[in-house]
Amino acid sequence: MTLSRRDFLRVSAAGSGSLVLALSFSGCSGIQTGYREEDDRWVADAWLEITLDNTIYFTLARVEMGQGTYTGLTTLIAEELDVEPSVIRPKFAPVAPEYRNPLYKLQLTGGSTSLATSWEPLRRAGASARLMLVAAAAEVWQIDPASCRTDNGRVLHPDGRELNYGQLAKLAAAGKAPENPELKPREQWKYIGRERGRLDARAKATGTAQYGIDVELPGMVYAVVTRPPRYGASVAGFDDSAVRAMPGVLDVFAIERGIAVVADKYWRARKAQAQLVVEWNTEEALAVSGDAVMEHYHRAADDDPGEEERREGDFGAGVRSADRVIEASYEQPFLAHATLEPMNATAWYRGGRMEIWAPTQAPDLARIAVARVTDLSPDEVAVNTTFLGGGFGRRLTQDYVEEVAAVAARIRKPVKLIWSREEDTRHDVYRPAMLHRMKATLKDGGVTGWQHQVVGPQILDWYVRNAAPAQYPWAPKFLYDTLGKVGLMAEGIATPKDISAIEGAVDYPYRVDNLDIRHTHTDAGVPISWWRSVGYSHNGFAVETFMDELASELGRDPFQFRRELIRHEPRHLAVLERAAAMADWDSPPAPGRARGIALFRSFGTYVAQVVEAGIEGGDIRVYRVSCAVDCGEVVNPDVVRDQIEGGIIFGLTAALYGEITFENGAVVQSNFHDYPLLRITALPEIRVDIMASSDTPTGVGEPGVPPVIPALGNALFALTGIRQRKLPLVARA
Repeated sequence: MTLSRRDFLRVSAAGSGSLVLALSFSGCSGIQTGYREEDDRWVADAWLEITLDNTIYFTLARVEMGQGTYTGLTTLIAEELDVEPSVIRPKFAPVAPEYRNPLYKLQLTGGSTSLATSWEPLRRAGASARLMLVAAAAEVWQIDPASCRTDNGRVLHPDGRELNYGQLAKLAAAGKAPENPELKPREQWKYIGRERGRLDARAKATGTAQYGIDVELPGMVYAVVTRPPRYGASVAGFDDSAVRAMPGVLDVFAIERGIAVVADKYWRARKAQAQLVVEWNTEEALAVSGDAVMEHYHRAADDDPGEEERREGDFGAGVRSADRVIEASYEQPFLAHATLEPMNATAWYRGGRMEIWAPTQAPDLARIAVARVTDLSPDEVAVNTTFLGGGFGRRLTQDYVEEVAAVAARIRKPVKLIWSREEDTRHDVYRPAMLHRMKATLKDGGVTGWQHQVVGPQILDWYVRNAAPAQYPWAPKFLYDTLGKVGLMAEGIATPKDISAIEGAVDYPYRVDNLDIRHTHTDAGVPISWWRSVGYSHNGFAVETFMDELASELGRDPFQFRRELIRHEPRHLAVLERAAAMADWDSPPAPGRARGIALFRSFGTYVAQVVEAGIEGGDIRVYRVSCAVDCGEVVNPDVVRDQIEGGIIFGLTAALYGEITFENGAVVQSNFHDYPLLRITALPEIRVDIMASSDTPTGVGEPGVPPVIPALGNALFALTGIRQRKLPLVARA
């Protein structure tokens, strides 16, 4: 390091220690950052920390649940800061307003929005810091900042001298952040768009990455909870005499969600739970069985045509003038999330505060969950977010945090709560079952009208309970339920419209003269939440299967049929043509195999897929999936492929096996033997082609799911001549 005595005196004149660079960018007005000596951490609105020993920390405002935010968002900062991404140390953000997702006004990770919402803000943050460091170096050297350049964490003097960022940090912090820092032009990018490994790969491969289930604290005890077998039931009474006599058992008591058993070791708590005798009050419990939910949906659809969500032309007139009217109904079951890491959380109540360690997608909602079941206010709750062993929307709901907080408030020791796999399956908040009634008009060999009636619940009805109070954390707890009710009443007026049921249906992309898309809002009482790709997952199946049916009715090739109706949408058309070319669509498949195609845009990302499938030994076998994806500018191609491949596997699992059923209100399935995941021996060959694009990046965590389900169903129709309109799909010779 070429640091002269004069330069050393200048850069060290401000003192020693770590400091935070003051950053300013849109969406976070008036950011003031500073270093807190008393606890050695950032407090408010801080993204970037640089210590005098040249360690660079990046506060990651979106959780890492396998989707690649740890790598992708760090790369954005690294590009503009001009350092190797691997030298930056990401850390998960505390709960703070500056870390809220701007689309949802909540601090949560979901909707494949992490990269899209961070694309410009994080790059501006890195650029601002780099310019401040350059200005500091120029001040030391008494030269024009324009004559300096940066390279991998150093500012370089024209004569070859250099200062690393750590040496300049304190001096830079005293400077003024630029109002609108200029970002690097595309041709100067070193890291964005390059094939690079994941920054969290080594930690995960070596077991050093801390997931929620890994948290260990001094003197920690363990809790399990016995919950009602039917949603809506409550505890009428329980006999814990045998349990309290068992080794290691510390306490047994009722909480809002069931009976908690606390022991000094997890397995002791689990064994003790088996001896607990509970009497349940089922007067208000869910009582559905078999096909009752779908029968309820059909009655609702008959009684209520639904709210009009999109209308173009005159569908009724199109029906009257049509040569033919084609109708079909599609049914989809409830689905569990089946994250490999079951629900868990750790809590410690001490000193009038509670600290939470949790794999949560929504840390600010976790604080509200704690406040609900304790005597604490949200600002008396600290949430430490860990790595997540899968999220898929399940960890947006904070029921497991409520449980551990209720236990910790009584035990006053660090306590870890772990759900068993059976509990995770039977007490999930599910992807809603949905019904779709479709109708199309045909005239002169073409499609003239399209009607889609979506029948089912809205997720916000179930989620607003904690989401509304999280937006107003200063509100007293007695207002929490009122805020939730007001949020529902103002939905679509003062609050965003809940589109969870209709997304992917309302933005039907094909060119048809008469459109009528509506939603019949009905709820069977089964708890629901977001599930990977949300409404796109069920609407994708209905829309793209019905499109295939129309092609068959008209005697058209399914690819060419879609191609003609999507010519006005160049990005749709490009991925459709690319996927067909990848799959050799025009050449016949091997004997015993057939191909199906589907196209869908979700979360701003365009995806087309061709599935090649057959039937072997009475089972459906998927041989190959060819996928073309347009997700705008690509930050890390490896992460894009990983996520699209993962989405395809996730979707195939749902298409082949996914179904949660009920018997007298209780979930029948319990573990992977009766709610299976796609096994590695059944994995198809997956080929992903990423379209070159300079458009703003969009999400990739979820868009791989929606097209693969109808593409597989369409392949089975091509193979067997039998159209399946109900999931999961079954083998039919």
